[in-house]
Amino acid sequence: MTPADLRRLALALPEAYEDIHRRRPAFRVEKKIFAMLGVTGNAALFTSLGWDDVAVVKLDREDQLNLVAANPDGIQPTETYGHHGWTYLRLEVLDEPTLTLVLRLAWTHVAPKRLSRALSG
Repeated sequence: MTPADLRRLALALPEAYEDIHRRRPAFRVEKKIFAMLGVTGNAALFTSLGWDDVAVVKLDREDQLNLVAANPDGIQPTETYGHHGWTYLRLEVLDEPTLTLVLRLAWTHVAPKRLSRALSG
């Protein structure tokens, strides 16, 4: 997957929109960030994992642990805020069904209940 794929999938979620957070493309619902893209070539905005196309998502801790266990080459908790659910995605090794699932879980984690119910219903 690529940053363009993440953008397409994230913006397909109900009421999702893109803006900028700390010079990164960020995807939000109701002003809450559920995903961000890394900025290639800017060490201050990039992961120490050495991955090329990186995104960060906000997951429920249980979802995070399950996804990391199932996808250790492509999903890792962030160094600083991993215990809060912030999770790195290595886009180049993820397939579309996995990225779709991760984004949906991240969106659901921060979206208001009325929207989450509408998506699951």
